[in-house]
Amino acid sequence: MVRNIQGKHLNYFESNLQLRNLTQEMLQFAEDEIERCHIHVAKVKTVENGYDFQLADNKFTRNLGKKMQEKFGGKTLTTAKLYGQKDGKEIFRVTVLFRGVPFQRQDIVIYKAEEHTVTAMGKEIILQHNKSGKKIHLNYKNMDSIKPKRE
Repeated sequence: MVRNIQGKHLNYFESNLQLRNLTQEMLQFAEDEIERCHIHVAKVKTVENGYDFQLADNKFTRNLGKKMQEKFGGKTLTTAKLYGQKDGKEIFRVTVLFRGVPFQRQDIVIYKAEEHTVTAMGKEIILQHNKSGKKIHLNYKNMDSIKPKRE
């Protein structure tokens, strides 16, 4: 947990924040949180469908991924890789992937060729069938089968 990189080189980072399939609002939220908490950004790379941020604080990066999922819905995946040891303690580099979804709460979407309304997006996506009212709980791994309704 390093918020101040005093004594470290400018390219020092502990975590990677990978943001994919974003809206401008999602990107602005992430940048504002990084700036508000004074987290050092070693590098920002533009990649296909998003951005990669190299940040100097593991705990902050994990929390930001959770905040983004709670606020916008979407899928998060957190992995840790052993980077080395210091004073007999293992040091890990964390990667947090946040993948946005092309719809939001209260949107009408098509799932299995029928119209549903998105009622919630937290740890899973909850759809309500527009005709029968039946609710369906889906994991984010199934989000590719949900299509936004074209007006």
